[in-house]
Amino acid sequence: MPTRTPSLVTRTPGSRTPDVIVIGAGVVGAACAYYAARAGLSVTVVDRGPVAGGTTGAGEGNLLVSDKEPGAELHLALHSNALWRELAGELPSAVEFETKGGVVVASDETRLTALRTFAAAQADAGVEAREIPADRLHDLEPHLADGMAGGFHYPQDAQVQPALAAAHLLRASGAEVRCGEEITAVRTAADGSVRGVTTASGTRLDAPQVVNAAGTWGGEVARMAGVHLPVLPRRGYVLVTEPLPRVVRHKVYAADYVADVASGSAALQTSAVVEGTPAGPVLIGASRERVGFDRTLSVEVLRRLAARATALFPVLAGVRAMRTYAGFRPYLPDHLPAIGPDPRVPGLLHACGHEGAGIGLAPATGVLIAAALTGKQPPVDAAPFRPDRFPDSPCPDSPGA
Repeated sequence: MPTRTPSLVTRTPGSRTPDVIVIGAGVVGAACAYYAARAGLSVTVVDRGPVAGGTTGAGEGNLLVSDKEPGAELHLALHSNALWRELAGELPSAVEFETKGGVVVASDETRLTALRTFAAAQADAGVEAREIPADRLHDLEPHLADGMAGGFHYPQDAQVQPALAAAHLLRASGAEVRCGEEITAVRTAADGSVRGVTTASGTRLDAPQVVNAAGTWGGEVARMAGVHLPVLPRRGYVLVTEPLPRVVRHKVYAADYVADVASGSAALQTSAVVEGTPAGPVLIGASRERVGFDRTLSVEVLRRLAARATALFPVLAGVRAMRTYAGFRPYLPDHLPAIGPDPRVPGLLHACGHEGAGIGLAPATGVLIAAALTGKQPPVDAAPFRPDRFPDSPCPDSPGA
C-alpha cells in the first residue's frame, strides 16, 4: 500500500565524487544502493520524484516464488527470498515483513492437474509446495468459497511494505539521496564510457559508473546513453478495502494468475488475487494491460477485480472498498529483467524491467549489481539478464516510436 516516507530519507549532498550513481529511488534502486554500499562503494541516488514514488509505491509488496516457472527468474527469486529474510532481521519492523505464505486454488480438476504439473517442476528448482485437497482448504483459509477442486500451499511466499522497505534500505545504505531531480542526460567520454549524469536544473553529477534503476522509465534512461532497452509500462490496479479482522490469512490467488503473469498480451487481463495486511485492509488485484502511461480510471477493471475477489471470498461482498490505485509495471518482452553491465557503454549498468516482480527480486538484483560494480563473482548466473540481449530496433508501442 502506498505510504509517505519523507522523514525516513534525508537529502545530504556529499562533498566528493561517488563511485556510482543510481538512477531511481524505488525498491530496486534502493537495494542496488544498499548492496553497493555494503561492498564498500560510495553511492548517490537520484530520482525525479520522491522515494518509492513510482511502481514501488503502487505495489502490493509481494515476495513470490509460487508464480514463477522453472528457469532463470525462479533461481533469482529463490535467492532473493533468502535475502529478504536476512534483511528482515536488519531493517525496522515498520517494513512489515511477513512470512505468511501463498495459497493457489483451482476451481476445477483441469486447473488442479495443471497446478500439480507446475508445482512438480518447481520442486526440482527448490520451491516448497504442498498440495491441499479440497476438504482441507478451509483449514488454511476459513472464508474461502466452497466448491474449489483443491490447491497448493507455498510457505516461502512472503510480503513486505514496499515503500517503507525502499526508504529503510536507502537509509541503511548511507547513500546521498537527491529527490526531485530529473535526469536529462547520461554523459559519456570520447571513448564512450560513462562520466556521470546531468539533471534538469543543469547540475552535473560525476561518477565512473551509473546504474539505471528507473523502472518503467528505464528505456528512456537507456536512450539517453545511446542504447536500446525495450521497457514498456504495463498498467495494473489494486482495490483496497476498509480495515478488517484477518479474514484472508495468506496471499490467495486463482490458478489463472500464473498464466497471466507469463503472458505477453497487451490486452486487459484480470485474475483473482486477494491478501490481507497487518494494518487490516485487504488488497485485491490483479490486472494487466499495456496502455502506455494512461492513468484514466477504468471502472470495468475495478468491476472485474471486485467480482473475482468476491467469487473467491464471498465474505468480501459486503465490504466497502476505501480506494483504488494504479501503477505501471516495467515490462520487457521476454519477461526477464535487465540486470548488469551494458557492454555497449562501459560504466553503464541496468537494473530494471522486473515487471510485477521487482519488489521480490530487488535484493538479488542489488547483489548482482554490486558484484558487477566490484568485479566479484555473482551468486546467481547473470547471463540470462544481459541488457544487450534485445534487437536494436524499438518496439512498435514504445514511447516516442
